[in-house]
Amino acid sequence: MSRSPSFSARSELSIKPDPESLKRWVHAFCIMRFDLEQGQLLEECYPPNRLSPEEEIEVSFNSFPDSVSQKHNRSSIHDCIFFFRFRRPKKEEEVGGGGGGDRYLYGYVFNRQRHDERLKRGGEQKSVVILSHTPYSSVFRPLLQIIGPLYFDVGNKAIEHIAGYVSMWPPPVPGKLMELPIGNATLKVNLPPAHSLPLENGVLYEESASSMAPLLPTNQSVPQGLFHDADLFGVYRGLLLQLWTLWELLLIGEPILIIAPTPPQCSEAVACLVSLVAPLFCSVDFRPYFTIHDPGFARLNSLREGDSFPPMVLGVTNLFFLKALRNMPHVVSVGTPAPNSNRVAFSSRSAGRVSGKAEGLGVQQLSLRRFSPTNLLNAVKLRRDGPLCLMTEHKEAVWTTYSAITKPDTSVLNRLIDAGMSPRVEESMSVVNNEILRRHFLELTTNFLAPFGPYFQVNAPSDGSSPYVTPPALPLFGADEFLSNLSARGVGKFLSKRMKSNWPDLYRRFLQGPNFMPWFQRRRAVAKQEQRRLWRLARMKTDMRLITSQMNELEAVDSFNAIERYISEEVKSRESGGGSADSEGTFQKLKTDLQAVFSVLPKDMQQLLLSNPQRASLLQDPSELQ
Repeated sequence: MSRSPSFSARSELSIKPDPESLKRWVHAFCIMRFDLEQGQLLEECYPPNRLSPEEEIEVSFNSFPDSVSQKHNRSSIHDCIFFFRFRRPKKEEEVGGGGGGDRYLYGYVFNRQRHDERLKRGGEQKSVVILSHTPYSSVFRPLLQIIGPLYFDVGNKAIEHIAGYVSMWPPPVPGKLMELPIGNATLKVNLPPAHSLPLENGVLYEESASSMAPLLPTNQSVPQGLFHDADLFGVYRGLLLQLWTLWELLLIGEPILIIAPTPPQCSEAVACLVSLVAPLFCSVDFRPYFTIHDPGFARLNSLREGDSFPPMVLGVTNLFFLKALRNMPHVVSVGTPAPNSNRVAFSSRSAGRVSGKAEGLGVQQLSLRRFSPTNLLNAVKLRRDGPLCLMTEHKEAVWTTYSAITKPDTSVLNRLIDAGMSPRVEESMSVVNNEILRRHFLELTTNFLAPFGPYFQVNAPSDGSSPYVTPPALPLFGADEFLSNLSARGVGKFLSKRMKSNWPDLYRRFLQGPNFMPWFQRRRAVAKQEQRRLWRLARMKTDMRLITSQMNELEAVDSFNAIERYISEEVKSRESGGGSADSEGTFQKLKTDLQAVFSVLPKDMQQLLLSNPQRASLLQDPSELQ
């Protein structure tokens, strides 16, 4: 991102926001205030009336840290950036309908805690919140770094000013590098690819069939999934050996509780975890920052011992969750309660990343050859004490009884660098290490998904064949047959070196988990879409006069009927306004092909077909073709 430090909201440059254009990126801008008597309050919403009363409550409780930082000077300001996600309540007219009411809203928060002994109770809290239907963290985090300080400088006019610039942005193009001007600044951001985003009202984005191919991208700056810019190394550097276990747990959809000292740390930890399974579409319900006020908490709290938690990843800071959700099977503790852990690191690659280095962490400790008996005893004690030990002292650890099938790749760990304590060096080090880790897990996931590739294999018409025959169906999928064939064939060199001999169990659990079917059905839909595109292209390019001479009577009749169906579909599409830019050219080509096939039909059949006036108008004067 390029940003001028002189950015200002000069009134003469104000742009009137266009609400419809704004909706493409932002649902609403909100100003939240923590009132000592009334609690969390919505002070301003732009555009107005964009939130239901239930949504307003959700946003209010999610926009503030669970507690004000106690480590402050007599007069100081603490800024932090984090984000949350919640399910929008269903409207009455949507109940029983499609998935429109189940969409999530993402909230990106710039929170300011101002400590001043002259104020009542020694301080105040406010948050600037950007609400969006899309998880474009690469856009909204740097945008918060502009709009947050600007709001606290000039007040409410900053919101409408920024909204004006955002409404002038072009529509988002998933998977592309976009330059988004805002005043005298420009956000240069890579948006996550279409296959990682939720369906918009059940409609596929323009997705590439090649996004399933078991090939790694050559350009690592192009995102392959959500939260590509999350600081994976910075957050999990004390738990690097556990990343492969966490990858498996998310892959098969196990419920995970992530606890951290601050909202920036826990939301970043959840984002990192979701990014691990790229390019897989993640169907697990993930909540980067979850509080006891969320409507879902009451349901979780009512689960009895022996009941199963739903597939989810919860990021929390409130230690009460350790008791309330004590039966959660997998608990991850990350981050450090350092004095500066709530501050915004403006120079960092990820605006919400943890600034400051966690005590006792580092690659040296994580190298297998550096483990000592003392470290082993500490690890055993930590496991024995369980997550409740965090009530007295925060420690980084993973508590799970799950036995991972994938082995930590020591060659990847040994490539990671630790370059000292300098913030500038620390930043560069994280960038390099993040790319090493992300490429490895992208390769791991891609190879894991590769055996499903044949079920998305599309077929185009061969040269010299008619593009009007029925295209072959995609191969049928059966879980038992797939597992049997894969067990007999083997999983491939890349995975066989990194997984234990019981690797078929991981595939079995993946097939039974929440991620498989939504991903598989979506990939099948994209493959069918791609196959229709290829056959449509073939129909436009093929000279049917060369094909008809090879046809027998039955093939000619079948082709005639097929072309008529395509003409009917094209006409309906044009009448409904859904025709493509080359609709007229397509119509004329279909009409020409219909005439070419008509010319080889027997005379008696030609006369019968011409008895239909609508058909006759399409055929015009077929005698010219004979």
